[in-house]
Amino acid sequence: MSRLPVIVGFGGYNAAGRSSFHHGFRRTVIESLDALTRQETLAGLAVMMKLVKVVNGSFHSSTDEPLSLADIETRFAAQILDSTLVRRIEKRYLDVDAVHWQKNLSLSSGDDNPLTFVTQRKQLPEPLPANWSVEPLEDNAVRVTLLGGCDIKVDSFRALPVKSAGQLPTGFEPDELYASRFHPRGLQLAIIGATDALRSTGIAWTTILEHVAPDEVAVFAGSSMSQLDENGFGGMMQSRLKGHRVTAKQCPLGLNTMPADFINAYVLGSVGTTGSVTGACATFLYNLQKAIDVINSGRARVVLVGNSEAPITAEIIEGYGAMSALATEDGLRNVQGGGEVDFRRASRPFGENCGFTLAESTQYVVLMDDALALELGADIHGAATDVFINADGFKKSISAPGPGNYLTLAKAVASAVQLVGLEGVRRHSFVHAHGSSTPANRVTESELVDRVAETFGIEEWPVVAVKSYVGHSLAAASADQLMSALGSFKHGILPGIKTIDRVADDVFRRHLHISTEDQSRQETPLDVCFINSKGFGGNNASGVLLAPRVVEKMLRKRHGEEAFAAYSVKREATRAAAQAYDEQALKGQFDVIYNFGNDMIDDQAIELGTEQIKVPGFSRPLVFHKDERFSDMLD
Repeated sequence: MSRLPVIVGFGGYNAAGRSSFHHGFRRTVIESLDALTRQETLAGLAVMMKLVKVVNGSFHSSTDEPLSLADIETRFAAQILDSTLVRRIEKRYLDVDAVHWQKNLSLSSGDDNPLTFVTQRKQLPEPLPANWSVEPLEDNAVRVTLLGGCDIKVDSFRALPVKSAGQLPTGFEPDELYASRFHPRGLQLAIIGATDALRSTGIAWTTILEHVAPDEVAVFAGSSMSQLDENGFGGMMQSRLKGHRVTAKQCPLGLNTMPADFINAYVLGSVGTTGSVTGACATFLYNLQKAIDVINSGRARVVLVGNSEAPITAEIIEGYGAMSALATEDGLRNVQGGGEVDFRRASRPFGENCGFTLAESTQYVVLMDDALALELGADIHGAATDVFINADGFKKSISAPGPGNYLTLAKAVASAVQLVGLEGVRRHSFVHAHGSSTPANRVTESELVDRVAETFGIEEWPVVAVKSYVGHSLAAASADQLMSALGSFKHGILPGIKTIDRVADDVFRRHLHISTEDQSRQETPLDVCFINSKGFGGNNASGVLLAPRVVEKMLRKRHGEEAFAAYSVKREATRAAAQAYDEQALKGQFDVIYNFGNDMIDDQAIELGTEQIKVPGFSRPLVFHKDERFSDMLD
């Protein structure tokens, strides 16, 4: 009997704000919320953005004036909305109108006027060029005379063609939430995102560890682009050309596996399974598949899976820009028909578009097997039953879409049919499209979804695309989709693609429903979401996500009504604890977990045995399981 991987916690941060308790989702459908929910969402963002402070549990202005939820909406709603989601890149990342670079400059001298300059001796190049003549001066200065000429590099500044990105809410900085000395931004995001997911469970991590063996915990996390800011690989590779020294941290902290390593070492203290699978823009689903596999097989009982990506750097922007993959200012102007560019509408899935929009994001989910979830009284937000991955076969262009996605999505739908029935898929499912916002994607992905819909007899299949709000966060992109899907399950709302005026003429949609407005599904509940993702190189993945009401029905059948009733009682305390964290976080107390050097395990205290291992700090031993996989091949 396969164990069911249920989602008992989720959290993180992206351009829409905090993901736990569906706050980020609410930002994307804020026009469709009731007044109180809308005001609570705005208040939480106002605190994150330092527009409002909290004094003795109450909201106050910067001048200590008490504020109600209605006051916050009246005063700050416009600023909050303008300073979230996709927008023009802010100067806290880089000045897109004046990005630093170096320009090659050739200097030459005439016969009668040799080039001379004065500098410090310690600044002379090694070895000294043959055509340089050096004259000592006072105070270790020298006069250099150039015979002929030389090539030098000089500082210069130029505008980037790409000027939009999905950025964390203005004023919210992850490095301010814990002692983040010299941590690349992607690792800062990993720490705060994993914390948010863990806190959202409403169950203390120490309590969870009391119910599992040390090796029944797993973490699968990473980043697609590594850590390319100045504290990671970016600084390491720039140092020599800038005349700086490489630090001891830039190389190790730049690794793309480091988000998992940071979570193990500083958040969980885990000695269980760890790993990071990279699949370009489908990376999160690749890691989710690993999580599902280890829970299905019983090799792990609780798994933290997610990704963190911080790609808003000049180098990454120029790299994707050189591929003509990103939406440029001129491209957007052409799409809009001239005039001043609206960068808030830069990401335009399935509409007239010109490229995708980079974004930063950190998203994590906590998975448990169904038996452990019931034992602990964990709140269940859904279940991840399958992820299917297929390559494209032979390719002409490594970045072009291919046939592998047909295999993944069709297998995902076939899998869901076995769980909820064909009619359940036809009436109660929706697709979270990759929706990258490129002209090629809008045609190829819409065609494949339309053909799969036709094959399974699905009409008016709802298709949504969260990148229209938060941009494309590369490794974390399909995690952004999952978070949005959980919000749709909770609130019964399908987000419209509101950055486009209409669906492009070349989009296939005979069997699809792509809306530019939010759609309420209160009367026809959403039971299944298909998360679709496509990545450069032929990395295709499609995941199956079940709604909580479907999961509860499955658990009642497997464990019985009596066991489910007992679970429901325990769940109330869990929900109360989770709600307490949410109320605390809404008021700016994120309680980030960062255990640097705390509770370290003494190797010498590990008790090794022939049947088990006892690890200090863990109440249960690691037991060697009997392996009968190859028993039929042995004497």
